[in-house]
Amino acid sequence: MASDFNANIIEEFRANAGKVGGPFAGRELLLLTTTGAKSGLPRTSPLAFLRDGDRIVVIASKAGAPTNPDWYHNIRTNPEVTVEIGTDKFQAHATPIDEGSERDRLFAAMVEVMPGFADYVEKTTRVIPVVTLAPRR
Repeated sequence: MASDFNANIIEEFRANAGKVGGPFAGRELLLLTTTGAKSGLPRTSPLAFLRDGDRIVVIASKAGAPTNPDWYHNIRTNPEVTVEIGTDKFQAHATPIDEGSERDRLFAAMVEVMPGFADYVEKTTRVIPVVTLAPRR
């Protein structure tokens, strides 16, 4: 079950200063905590990311599923999020980029770092959104 899988990654991330093993060994992940669009409760998701200047970039891929991930719907309702990278925890503002050259550039940059994201495009008919996270420090 995806929620158990994510719960284990979140626990390992927090216990090991942001380091995780398994399929993500050697990769840098972040934890994104959003506010549930319907529940209003905090929801945490482990995500791959890259940096683009001062911004952090995440991809709403849901492994190529036909629908966007829940966290993406949450940021559409409440774009104020909490980000954890390693032992650093901070507030950020999430901005979805659903289309256009900026979205395409950032998605291509993620594919360069993690080629598996290209496979997700083949699995779905939706345009996979890109989200930038601007830290509020």
